[in-house]
Amino acid sequence: MFDGIYFEFPKIAFVIFFFIACETLCKMKLPSIYFPHASQFMKSNIATSKLLFFLKWIGIVMLILALMSPVKDEPYELTPKQGHEIALILDASQSMEARGFDMNDPMATRFDVVKKIVRDFIQKRKSDNIGLVVFGVYSFIASPLTYDEHILSRIVSQLQIGMAGKYTALYEALAQGVNLLKISKAKSKVAILLTDGYSTPQVDKIPLDVAIDLAKKEGVKVYPIGIGGPNEYNRAVLVKIAKETGGVAFGASSADELKAVYAKIDALEKSDIKNETFTYLKYYYFYPLFIGLISLMLYIYLRNKRGSA
Repeated sequence: MFDGIYFEFPKIAFVIFFFIACETLCKMKLPSIYFPHASQFMKSNIATSKLLFFLKWIGIVMLILALMSPVKDEPYELTPKQGHEIALILDASQSMEARGFDMNDPMATRFDVVKKIVRDFIQKRKSDNIGLVVFGVYSFIASPLTYDEHILSRIVSQLQIGMAGKYTALYEALAQGVNLLKISKAKSKVAILLTDGYSTPQVDKIPLDVAIDLAKKEGVKVYPIGIGGPNEYNRAVLVKIAKETGGVAFGASSADELKAVYAKIDALEKSDIKNETFTYLKYYYFYPLFIGLISLMLYIYLRNKRGSA
């Protein structure tokens, strides 16, 4: 079609042959008896007959074109950006209800403090493609990778303690974070894993070594963060995850220390991310539909006017 326009249902065009056949074979027979001066009357209506014929066929053709659904693919691209593709993996288990993590706001839970710091981190990483995984007994993707820091920040603010269960499936959460980054083509894939506890063996369905192997296979660098007292989380496991994936393990016993950790991670090296190209269908059926309906309405009006004259 011209200018990139094509029909979704081109075979509907064959319907035109039905109307042509009907026009040829189904004509009304002319009356065999003519009244005096009938020929003069018929000549005076030749112009009207031609107009009716034209309007009828314009209406039929335009309606058939509308049914064929003319469309055009309209491509568009997101603005290219430089940055990482990051999976934020947040522990939302019951232990995150502990208070006193922020000395400036002792009544705030750990999870409240974490959400605030993570939102600040997201706002600083405007060139990154960031996704979100939340875990407890099970893990789920709360947000796919997105450049829109405002939407992601809003999602973080709405997270609740215990929304994924009260225990800690740490290794399953790591595997879910890797899965989030699996389709990425970026050179730099980063997972920031935050927890305040140990893995609960009864609910963690994926072994640690399997989760680490998945991260290594997909080229995901993991930065584990343990928050709380030194005995509240398994530092040895976090160090192992970081060492084998090329990341760094951190510990934070207060809100200020956690801010410093995210500030260090914020200094990560930039890398190229390819443009995202999308297409959407732009429909043009309403143009022939409008012309067809107007033509048929004029046809009916003129024919009725002619018949009553």
